[in-house]
Amino acid sequence: MAISLQKGQRISLEKSSGGALQKLCVGANWGAIEKKGLLGGKKMVAVDLDLSVALFDSNKTLLDLVYFGQLQAKKGGIKHSGDDTEGDVGGDDGLDNEVVSIDLSAIDSNAAQVVFILNSYKNQDFKDIPFASVRIYEGTPSRVDEIFATYDIANDEKFAGSVAMVMGKMYRHNGAWKFSAIGDATKDSKLEQIVKTVQQQYL
Repeated sequence: MAISLQKGQRISLEKSSGGALQKLCVGANWGAIEKKGLLGGKKMVAVDLDLSVALFDSNKTLLDLVYFGQLQAKKGGIKHSGDDTEGDVGGDDGLDNEVVSIDLSAIDSNAAQVVFILNSYKNQDFKDIPFASVRIYEGTPSRVDEIFATYDIANDEKFAGSVAMVMGKMYRHNGAWKFSAIGDATKDSKLEQIVKTVQQQYL
């Protein structure tokens, strides 16, 4: 059963059947914004959310950044599905618009913390974006085997008025990877600014 993530919550990256999870995905799903047209009809406005992953070493130094401009980690282990600049214009198709695939066994050995970021490229307010959500699951970009946790961004008041958020982070603990939920909106809008905020406040 998937849990709705709350700030400070830690989840174990283990399969329900037992055993450590090696491969997982973080997926973001969202719709287009409906606005009234000039002649009384409706107009769908495309939404461009960007899912990004920042890797830091034990000294909080940025090692790598996987985002729409760099779809794979330099040392492997993390792969981005590509930039979706529209969202589900025709309604929720049940699939994630952007997915980051992670192989925990192949991540840069110098990475101590891996942070997940979501921001609105066009500065569109989270509260206006239909069914905006993020989920962490076992599977592939096209197949969901088991959902571990979810964020319901569109219906959470704490994200209203914001265009960027720090979702959470994975960190190494006693040789195993753990996940800690953060779920904080930030005042930043650009990815570079968000990464600096992460370094200062969340590592």
